[in-house]
This record gives sequence, structure tokens and C-alpha cells, in this order.
Amino acid sequence: MTLDIDQQLERIARGTSEIVPLAELKTKLQRSIRDGKPLQIKLGLDPTAPNIHLGHAIVLRKLRLFQDLGHQVTVIIGDFTAMIGDPTGRSEARKQLTPEEVAVNAKTYADQYCKILDADRTRVVFNSDWLGKLNLNDIVNLLAKTTVARILERDDFENRFKGGIPIHTHELLYPICQAYDSVVLKSDVELGGTEQRFNIMMGRDLQRESGIEPQVALFMPLLVGLDGVDKMSKSKGNDIGIDEKPSDMFGKVLSISDEMMPTFYELCTEVPLEEVAILTDGEKTHPMQAKRRLAREIVTIYHGAEAAQEAEDEFNRVHTSRSGHLEVPADTPDFVIAADLVTEDGSVRVLSIVSAVGFAKTNSEAKRLIQEGGVSIDGNKAGGVGDTIVVTPGMILKVGKNRFARLFPPQ
Repeated sequence: MTLDIDQQLERIARGTSEIVPLAELKTKLQRSIRDGKPLQIKLGLDPTAPNIHLGHAIVLRKLRLFQDLGHQVTVIIGDFTAMIGDPTGRSEARKQLTPEEVAVNAKTYADQYCKILDADRTRVVFNSDWLGKLNLNDIVNLLAKTTVARILERDDFENRFKGGIPIHTHELLYPICQAYDSVVLKSDVELGGTEQRFNIMMGRDLQRESGIEPQVALFMPLLVGLDGVDKMSKSKGNDIGIDEKPSDMFGKVLSISDEMMPTFYELCTEVPLEEVAILTDGEKTHPMQAKRRLAREIVTIYHGAEAAQEAEDEFNRVHTSRSGHLEVPADTPDFVIAADLVTEDGSVRVLSIVSAVGFAKTNSEAKRLIQEGGVSIDGNKAGGVGDTIVVTPGMILKVGKNRFARLFPPQ
């Protein structure tokens, strides 16, 4: 990929929460081009949760960008540090994994991240190769490069200390061990989620103390899950796994709220941000049309364009079959029911839907259409002007002989 420095920085900065410091990254990129020497890009993976979802993929996709820009990517499987247990965000000590558990999780991780990274250009190492060989003298010298006060700057440690919650000594070693990985690899850039800020910045400190040019820290935001509340997590059931079937992935993306679309577009796709602004402007693009595009983009990344089209076709077939095998035109518009049309019991008046979709200019016209038998939902004719339905995704509204709309409940 041949891009000038500013173009590279623009691509790298997309979707990032913070680059510390940005000026140093520009200097490193300039030197890399001048010397013809790739930067060393580092990502540490703690193999404790081997199911990769779109949230994990954000960082992996940024790594792939660095590969495409010609840099050397190293994935560290933290088999040694996993046996300590990352205390990030924990109010108590994390369960230490056995070597056997780590090995199984690491293998599963490798099978999945190669769906994103170029396997031939990805160096994979295990930090037990160097951390497991340190003797007590080495560890003492390593600990002498930082202070207890610095370690206790971590929010989770500080909160536990103030709350009188035990902090085990081995937990204090975790950020130091992760930082030592950066010393061993002489990494130029380390990527991670915002929750890894302390650990990655500790890597800068330890490199500096070891006489090595400090790495640039690149932080990616945490992706909110399908519930729109908590970060994406398999344990919370609000995730989209990169190994899921294309049809399942497509359907899950359609379930996100309209408000979440800009973030998903920016972090999970390569659609230009200028185009994203148009797609996510409800006055310029219908929300469901934009969401279908988003679903196609995401499924294409992990399964290919053909699979994405098949997933959309399957979605349409499933919902068309529920509507009495109607011959529904390919360009049938999607329509999201406004929340204020929904009653307390979750139902909506058919008359209100006909008017809201725009198939009747007035309620009087909508009443006439219903009374004349010209309105049906999923192939079932509306029996009277007082009929109500509970709208489920993909319901087909037919008015007259050739006016169709695919209905979706409020987001």
C-alpha cells in the first residue's frame, strides 16, 4: 500500500481513542520510509476468552492495516501472564489458568485471528519464552525500574487499596511483565483497548528505563454490544462473533439501534467516513437501508461478498415466507415503526401503519382501503379499521396490488 505520511496517519487514526504521542508516531513512520525498515507493531493477547467477536476484531483490523502498510506485526500470546491473571477492571484477584487451559485457548485464538490478519506476515510468540526464563536476580532488577506508587496509580489497584480489598503481590507483576514484553521485542507501537492504557504506558516507561526508544501507544475504543449498554461480550450475550454463520451475523447487525450505526460503521468497516455521514443521516438515508448496508459490509469482511448477498437473500426469504409466499419486489422499502405509534401492550393499529408508511394521505383514506379489503399484513387481510398487530422484523405490508413495505419495530 503506497500512501504518503499524512494518508497513512489518517488511515491509522480512524476510530482510535488516542495515540500517545501522535508526533512520535509520525516521526517513526517517516524514519521507516527513509530507512526502508518496517516498524515493529505489537499486540498482546491474553488467551482467556478464545471466542473473537467484533469488539476484539477492532484492534486486529488495525493490526492488519499496519501489515498492509508494510510493517512487522507481532502477536504475543500471553501464556505466562495469563497464568498470573490480568487484574484490569477487577475488584478481586483473577483466577490463574493452568498451562493446559492456556494452550487450548491460544490455539483457538490463532485459528480465529487469521481470519483478519495475514498469517504469512504475522509473527506469533509466547511470552513464556522469555518471562519463564527470568531468575530471581532478573526479577529484582526488573522491579527496581518502577515504584509501588506508580503501580498503585492503576484505577483498579487504587480502588481496591482504598477499599481495603486485598491486592495479591503476584497481581502487581502483571503490568510489569506486559511492559517487559515491549522491552524484549523493542516494539515501536503497541495496540490495545482503552482498558489497557496503564499496562501499555508502563511499556513506554520500562523501555525508556532500559535505554530503548519508547513505543507509541495506540488505543482503540471498546465496542458497545447489541444491547446498547455494556461492552460487547460473549458472557453477556450481546456479541457478534466473527465465526458466526453469515445469516446470523446479518440478522444481529440489523438488530442494533440507529444510534449505534455510526460507531459500527467507523470501527467495524472500511466505508469512507464521508459516506458514513450520509448513510447515518436519517434525512438522507432511511435507517433500515443504512443498516442493511452495514450488515452486508460486516458479513463481507468475514465471509465474502457472495455470502453477504446470500445472507440478505435468506433474510428476505424467511420473512417473505411468513407473509404467505408473497411475490415481494426486490426494491421493497424498509420502514421502521415510530415508537409513539406503539401502545402499552406493544401493538400498533394497522390504520396508523398505512398512514405512517405513506400509502394513505389521511386516516380516512386508510380506513377506506382497509374496509375495501386492500390492506394485508404477511398475507392476512386486515379485517377492520380497529385491527392491531405486534410488529416483528420483516413483516410485509401490502396495500392495493403493488405497494409493499417491509416493517420493523422501533429501535
